[in-house]
Amino acid sequence: MQKIENKLEELNNTKEEANLSNDFEFEGDTLDDDELLQSTEPSVTSVGTHHCIVTENQVGTRIDKYLSDQFSDQSRSYLQKLVKDGQVLVNDKAIKSNYKLRKDDVVTLTIPEPVSLDIKAEPIPLDILYEDEDILIINKPKDMVVHPSAGHLTGTLVNGILYHCKENLSGINGVLRPGIVHRIDKDTTGVLVVCKNDMAHAHISEQLKVHSITRKYNAIVYHNFTEDEGTVDAPIGRHPIDRKKMAVNERNGKRAVTHYRVLERLKGNRFTLVECQLETGRTHQIRVHMAKIQHPLLGDTTYGPKKQPYQLQGQCLHARVLGFIHPRTRKYMEFEAPLPDYFQKLLEELR
Repeated sequence: MQKIENKLEELNNTKEEANLSNDFEFEGDTLDDDELLQSTEPSVTSVGTHHCIVTENQVGTRIDKYLSDQFSDQSRSYLQKLVKDGQVLVNDKAIKSNYKLRKDDVVTLTIPEPVSLDIKAEPIPLDILYEDEDILIINKPKDMVVHPSAGHLTGTLVNGILYHCKENLSGINGVLRPGIVHRIDKDTTGVLVVCKNDMAHAHISEQLKVHSITRKYNAIVYHNFTEDEGTVDAPIGRHPIDRKKMAVNERNGKRAVTHYRVLERLKGNRFTLVECQLETGRTHQIRVHMAKIQHPLLGDTTYGPKKQPYQLQGQCLHARVLGFIHPRTRKYMEFEAPLPDYFQKLLEELR
């Protein structure tokens, strides 16, 4: 808790509640929560041309690291993109991201205006659990994508919150993800937070970054457990063969930690209701970790059996609890989304 409070105090002392670069999953589709913290969109407060002169103690530093240090409200991935696009000059010449600085180099950085895309506000019904001037807590249903992407420009949660919140959404994650600081899969239900301004986004992002947010999921998985609780600590990265999937990847994965405990044994020990608590936020983390220990999620044909014994639309996974320190009041708040109807009916059938 003290670590978070110290970080939040640092944020308050930065210019204009500075925008942080965004590292949720929660169960994400292409980027995990830690990667969401590495936005490839500019912070609107820094649009324009900036000039810096390299000092003695900065000699030998790579240009991308130097820019990341000098412009901390921008993500390193976005700055690297600007280098590649020729928006970074050293002594009026374009350079590569591995360029190492020399004394008295003049660095010129141009941050262009963010691209404006036509993401339409739509009157989509939202199950709102809580709302104030800074945050919006939503219980997401099945079959809803969190933000627009190729093939999903309408009908997403973002389309709905644009209609509900009008202009009151954070812009840190760009035009495709206004207000979005984390997400859950299309077929995962449950609670998530939307940020209504950049201050809230920065504070929630920082808590995600240091893994202090409470994130508890309920899942129905295959098979019985011999133990009542445990932890899976195994790195997750892209599947080495099927690039549409994630996998435990010791060579190229990022550290991922899932704590689980048995809540109820079901259907003659053929299935188990478990609670999974995330320590990290990698794409498909719970699904990959449970499959790794031979307990794939019921309904998950990507990481589990192709033939499913019940008529389910995707994995049986629900983001039940979300807790964090409120960005304005600095008080811990916790929200719980009730199990959806399909989940409750399935439990009754399996008991």
